[in-house]
Amino acid sequence: MIIFVHDVPRWIQVAEELRKRISDGTYAPGTRVPSVIQLGAEFGIAQATGQKVLRALRAEGLIYTIPGLGSFVSED
Repeated sequence: MIIFVHDVPRWIQVAEELRKRISDGTYAPGTRVPSVIQLGAEFGIAQATGQKVLRALRAEGLIYTIPGLGSFVSED
């Protein structure tokens, strides 16, 4: 669990945590990342915030989403 800094939006902090997990291999290429609901449970964020996190990581090319299956770490 991360401790949130009040002057930085939560979605940015959660996205950074997921980037670290991808970078250090916690989430290896091809593995599923937490869903919006799972992000909410782990980090105490709203579903809209979780969607923003996943949307940002998708825009960076770090993850891809398969409708109905979830989001996965992109291959290098």
